[in-house]
Amino acid sequence: MTRDPRYDILFEPVRIGPVTARNRFFQVAHCNGYGWTQPQALAEMRGIKAEGGWAVVTTEEVEIHPSGDCEPFHEGRLWSDADIPALALMAEAVHFHGALAAIEIMHHGPSSANRGTREVPIGPSHRPVTAYDPVQARRMDRQDIRNLRQWHRDAALRARRAGFDIVYVYAGHELGIPMHFLSRRMNDRTDEYGGSLENRARLLRELIEDTKDAVGGTCGVAVRLAVDELMGDAGITSTGEGRDVIAMLAELPDLWDVNVSAWSNDSATSRFQKEGFQEDHIRFVKQVTTKPVVGVGRYTSPDRMVSLVKGGVLDFIGAARPSIADPFLPKKIEEGRLDDIRECIGCNMCVTSDFTMTNLRCTQNPTMGEEWRRGWHPERVPATGEGKRVLVVGAGPAGLEAALTAARRGYEVHLAEAGTELGGRLIRETRLPGLAEWIRVRDWRTGQLQRMANVTIYRDSPLTAEDVAGFGADHVAMATGATWRRDGVGRDSGFAIAGFDHHAVLTPDDILAGRLPEGPVVVYDDDHFYLGGVIAERCAAAGLATTYVTTAIQPSAFSVNTLEATAIAKRLVRAGVTLVTRVSAARFDGEALQVTDHLSGEMRGIAARGLVTVTARWPADDLFTATEKLMQGPQGTATLTLRRIGDCNSPSTIQSAVYAGHRWARELDEAVTPYYPRELPQADSLRRFWT
Repeated sequence: MTRDPRYDILFEPVRIGPVTARNRFFQVAHCNGYGWTQPQALAEMRGIKAEGGWAVVTTEEVEIHPSGDCEPFHEGRLWSDADIPALALMAEAVHFHGALAAIEIMHHGPSSANRGTREVPIGPSHRPVTAYDPVQARRMDRQDIRNLRQWHRDAALRARRAGFDIVYVYAGHELGIPMHFLSRRMNDRTDEYGGSLENRARLLRELIEDTKDAVGGTCGVAVRLAVDELMGDAGITSTGEGRDVIAMLAELPDLWDVNVSAWSNDSATSRFQKEGFQEDHIRFVKQVTTKPVVGVGRYTSPDRMVSLVKGGVLDFIGAARPSIADPFLPKKIEEGRLDDIRECIGCNMCVTSDFTMTNLRCTQNPTMGEEWRRGWHPERVPATGEGKRVLVVGAGPAGLEAALTAARRGYEVHLAEAGTELGGRLIRETRLPGLAEWIRVRDWRTGQLQRMANVTIYRDSPLTAEDVAGFGADHVAMATGATWRRDGVGRDSGFAIAGFDHHAVLTPDDILAGRLPEGPVVVYDDDHFYLGGVIAERCAAAGLATTYVTTAIQPSAFSVNTLEATAIAKRLVRAGVTLVTRVSAARFDGEALQVTDHLSGEMRGIAARGLVTVTARWPADDLFTATEKLMQGPQGTATLTLRRIGDCNSPSTIQSAVYAGHRWARELDEAVTPYYPRELPQADSLRRFWT
């Protein structure tokens, strides 16, 4: 296939100071859970982005000094020359595929507590650090500022030695020290670095000039700036000081990377923001500078990308999450394979990796985070399975991914779905408020499967154990999902809760099937991710007086890790939902839910004619159990392998289900490493600790 000429503009080279990007696709900085702890994994992941066609591939934030340590989060480090080899691995991997390597060096200042190094945090003013630590940053004196400039200059020189082509000056996300100096609410200085905007921007200007002086002859110098903090007059705005800063420094850097702040706004989920949501805030930038501009907006549509370039909004299409969902997005556009693009669904499961300090993961792309560790490539799977038949039972997220990956490997694949529609839980959950884009998980996989000659799909085909055992498959995957419990057993209670067998008690399965409770209704959330909050929102939208009750300290507590906990709470309150936190359900009598307060120990009643309990799930593994029993009998076959995957094996997230399906198919007929590959330091790198 050939590229549609409408998209030619996306593949024009663009100059960034002394270096040239081969096209307009720019993977902006994003965290990944590897950082300085897993340099080989990091290099492999970034290298695959370059292979996929991204012209510029950027690190995550890279610390320049121990006084700006964000441990326990795993970010990059460039504290000394000893850190150069690890980062050089990434630059080399990116260069191998013809892309430019960019590095986002920065100092966290008062946005981190230096938990690892135990150094005193520094910032423009005597203020508590922005993290929830009982620690305060010390006001920087002039020597501290001179030191910071030297640390930044040294890091820029080290970055060039490591092979990077673009070096950042970072002032975004309420994280980098220059952003704290810019902010009126964080900077109360009265010297030449405080007061007027020109003074507050002085440090940013100096860091740009220092970096240009140090590496500007060979490296492009980029500035990442949050032009709007989305907090009105209390912060920087794109119609006020955000615009003024860029106008003041317009021609100084070689590239402007612009976004909104804080991170929860910049990486808003699809539940709260749609593609291109930052455009109104960054549209002004190219009106005040001649330098190239990169911005983000979770872009997956090439037509939208073209309109941004032609409309003079952006020179580069920036991406973090879309580059994770599909590292080969640019190449697929270039080759005219638009239907093959795995579009980001904006669920932010990738973001959870940073908060949980674990390898990057993605709902759409199950290979993310396993490129080095397991040798998984997003576009290539080992060919095998010639003449072998695979039966996948259940066409939810695990079953669809298992069938697709097995088919890509060359197996004869048969996918049996008991219902009419493919998609399993995706069909029902994506009909709830804000989750519509998640259907892309199903649509991309069904679109791929329907074009494959070695795949047969059976709808309306509930199977028995005899059907499965007699099918003649070499491998069977049971992806029959799970059902929600209605007895109250979950994280908080290991026992059934009195009254939860009442006819007015519903589960998420009832809501997803279109049934609504009688009001007033209580949604009891002991699951702590998105579903309880979404169901409460659905009940309120139906006009029911709704109370959201949770055992956690806040609604949808795990969504702190997806950057949407505050947005969820705000939406529920604005929808008229009453929030009750830190309580345990004691009993339900059809008129009220009795709860025990975690703090006072007192019991009280919450009026409820209907109750939706969101607690734990039962794996729907009856068919697996029956088939396994049959296989062990006289009718069984020793050549058939039978496995449970996804929620049928262990109820979890959609991301986990997709990963489980992919892993099952990847490992069919393969010798699987019996341990978990991990990076280990070389003896030489540890010698400094004992000599």
